[in-house]
Amino acid sequence: MNHFFDMVGVGQNATDTVIIVPRYPEYNSKSLFAEERLEAGGQVATAVIACRKLGKRCKYIGTVGDDERGRFQLMSLKTSGVDIEDVEVVPGCPNQTAYIIIDRRTGERTILWHRDPRLTLTPAMLSRESICGGRLLHLDAGDLEAAATAAQWARAAAIPVTCDIDTPYENMDSLLQHLDYFIASANVPEAYTAEPDPFKALEIIRGEFGMKVAAVTLGADGVLALADGGFLYSPAYEVDAVDTTGAGDVFRGALCYAVLEEMPLDRALDFSCAAAALNCTKVGARGGVPSLPEVQGLMQQAGRRVNREYLVR
Repeated sequence: MNHFFDMVGVGQNATDTVIIVPRYPEYNSKSLFAEERLEAGGQVATAVIACRKLGKRCKYIGTVGDDERGRFQLMSLKTSGVDIEDVEVVPGCPNQTAYIIIDRRTGERTILWHRDPRLTLTPAMLSRESICGGRLLHLDAGDLEAAATAAQWARAAAIPVTCDIDTPYENMDSLLQHLDYFIASANVPEAYTAEPDPFKALEIIRGEFGMKVAAVTLGADGVLALADGGFLYSPAYEVDAVDTTGAGDVFRGALCYAVLEEMPLDRALDFSCAAAALNCTKVGARGGVPSLPEVQGLMQQAGRRVNREYLVR
């Protein structure tokens, strides 16, 4: 099969209004904000741009609204060098929107978001040829039926499938059974398995579905992963964080790059943590998406934040 792209991403995008405040406001209070910015974001769209910036040929498949925010999102993808031929513009529909409040002291953020149901990506909107036109497929679980269909097509074509799951979804099994790389946010393994111990939760998930790697991102603590060789823990890199928005998405885009480069898993996790850390040094989900030399430089120079709770047992 001909692969016209290195990475194909199928999933959500969002256009963010970023509001920077001196400190997070108390309930029932009135606060001045320091800055307001319009930024492009979204799980898969940001991961695709991160992989593209690292040097890979990337395609994004998803839906956008036909409003100003949708046009802003498309321009961000296009100017980043991402193929958007299969993006569907939904007439008369606003794009997915997020309002992100950033505490300037810490860089931590609170997200308020909305997605019009008309933006739902369905299996009928997908092309098997496009899905299988890359060497790797990356997904989120927002439109579960479409994601599961795409994953099934890719697995049948022996294309590795990575997935970013940021929240538990009903009927998630329909997608998990087709994954090679399960990469979940910190709350997902416990919510799915009812097991609070992340080590045991990952063992349950990988034992049930047999994916190559089951991993959980831990924010400022890095990432914990389980593969054939056992558990690996990669601590976060120390940087001066300005905005943590998009760090997990950039991590996943960098991991896609690392998989395509056939990096050993321990180095792939370190590499992805470094890319995520660099993104936190600028405002916006894609504000600090790094180049390959920048990631390599941070890995050589920066310290790590080791949380002994996640040291391999």
